[in-house]
Amino acid sequence: MTGNTNCFIMWRRASGRLLVALYAICSMCLAVSCTTQEPDFYAGSKFDLTVVAQYPSGFESEDPLNVKVEDVNLGYAYQKESSEEGIAVFTLPTGMYRISISGQSGDYIFNGTADKVELTSSKIMPVELKKSKSGTIVIKEIYCGGCKKTPAEGTYQADQYVILHNNDSKVQYLDSLCFGVISPANAIANNPWIEKDPVTGEIKYQDFIPVLQAVWRFPGSGSDYPLQPGEDAVLSITGAIDHSAQYPLSVNLNKAEYFVCYNSTYFTNTSYHPAPGNLIRNDHILEVVIKTGQANAYTMSVNSPGVLIFRSRGISIDDYVKRSEAIKQTPGDSHNPVVALPFDWVIDAVEVFNGSSTNNTKRFTSEIDAGSVTLSQTHLGHSLIRYVNTEATLSEGYEILVDTNNSTTDLYETTKQSLHE
Repeated sequence: MTGNTNCFIMWRRASGRLLVALYAICSMCLAVSCTTQEPDFYAGSKFDLTVVAQYPSGFESEDPLNVKVEDVNLGYAYQKESSEEGIAVFTLPTGMYRISISGQSGDYIFNGTADKVELTSSKIMPVELKKSKSGTIVIKEIYCGGCKKTPAEGTYQADQYVILHNNDSKVQYLDSLCFGVISPANAIANNPWIEKDPVTGEIKYQDFIPVLQAVWRFPGSGSDYPLQPGEDAVLSITGAIDHSAQYPLSVNLNKAEYFVCYNSTYFTNTSYHPAPGNLIRNDHILEVVIKTGQANAYTMSVNSPGVLIFRSRGISIDDYVKRSEAIKQTPGDSHNPVVALPFDWVIDAVEVFNGSSTNNTKRFTSEIDAGSVTLSQTHLGHSLIRYVNTEATLSEGYEILVDTNNSTTDLYETTKQSLHE
């Protein structure tokens, strides 16, 4: 493998015509000599998939990267560390694969993804890495899938909530923090915002994040709603009431410290938006900055939402949404325009995949969220929760959560909501 490794190093650093020539030479080398030891889940012919990480311009690192390759259809996953040159070789059968790369160097997190990579022969797959930093406020939990109405028959899903967490050592403020969900609402829906290269299969994204239905904003003038280090804030997406009073497997969202997305003018469906409970403070009701589309209820996808929090930069969010370029018509759907959100406004985001389907497509780019967390089934009271960084928590004395901007490794599925009493 020494000769091939040197070949890959040259290929990674080459450009122009030399890059093309080296690509061809390396491909021939791979076909005859590269082998790896992978679990033999399959029988039949196998091919080499060589993943080559490409750092952003001006950045280099010899730290190993974690490289994961997942069979999109069968769910088998392969994982290994890259070489110092950012190369990892997998020997795999013909199939459709999703590649995820993550690592850290200094203050920066590096992530990269390649979705729906078709392997029918040995292939070199360059994956562009995006740099980011850990968030100060992170999404700690997403409960979107609902529960059973036990002891009654049927299912219930009007009890969705999100928990935010201050992951920083300094006090953070919720004032003017915005909340939204990405379009399309479901990971298995047709995504009109992406294009797939017919030759390479690479997915190309728009230069903005399409935010669906509405932009919600926490109230406050700057320092009215402090969040201490390690402290949480619960946001009721639908009814801020005690759902557990009628459905014991649900949760109580009627608590004085909780916040709520509620606006009876824009969202009139009282099944999802009943009047907030008697303990909810009026100054804990989020404001609607803008409503788009015709929905009479604001909800997250039950099985696969893409959730984000953000703050505007250089302009108020109110002034921004008044600009014509801030609102984009959804291709093929004139009834549901979106807000075109700049990438660098995002503080944290989580991509959720539908565990009942193999046809999920990523909606967030890798610098926003390089992976995804899967909700295996709906209406079971399951929730998606971020891992605790135990070592850092013990060291610093407040709860610190794992945040690599990769939901595949940052979050996991639980069998019960954290707020269930």
